[in-house]
Amino acid sequence: MDIEKRTLTATEESVLKNDLLDPQDWVASAIDGKVANCTKRMIAEWLPKLYADESVTQIPASGDEIVALIVARDDYKNRADRDAAAQAAAAPAAE
Repeated sequence: MDIEKRTLTATEESVLKNDLLDPQDWVASAIDGKVANCTKRMIAEWLPKLYADESVTQIPASGDEIVALIVARDDYKNRADRDAAAQAAAAPAAE
């Protein structure tokens, strides 16, 4: 996924350069930080589930491999899927 396609207006660039030495570097660092935090939360949420699942015989040592194991599971849902399921579950109650 390429997420670096947003073009700043001249005003946006001026505003960022007022506070930041390198806006491009700041954006890249912000993305890296968000990915690291989301990875930590994902692994913290899923490790207890993996430990409790008797069909899981090995848990990888690397974070990337743990994430791959998680997203390959049938019971994994990403944020959009979880929100859609919650909205569908709430729909009958709203009627």
